[in-house]
Amino acid sequence: MLIAHIQIRVKPEHLDAFIAATLANAQASLKESGIARFDFLQDPANPTHFVLCEAYRTPDAPAAHRATAHYLTWRDTVADMMAEPRARLELQNLFPGDPSF
Repeated sequence: MLIAHIQIRVKPEHLDAFIAATLANAQASLKESGIARFDFLQDPANPTHFVLCEAYRTPDAPAAHRATAHYLTWRDTVADMMAEPRARLELQNLFPGDPSF
């Protein structure tokens, strides 16, 4: 599996709208066959800091995800809500082992 951690910092005045848009994207993303997990996390010490943790089943799944209508809607909706460009880190899963799909 490929794991992506996306760090996002949101402008304080957009917190509620960002959360609503991202929840909709996360829920739709879990319906994709290529996504095993989609975690949406908020830093309690800094509520404007979020992390998306996405676990993809195949190497092609991230590109397929970024081509979906729900992702494109999310991307366009939240673009002006971000305090800075989001940062993406892609990681290879070592443990626990990938489940059989």
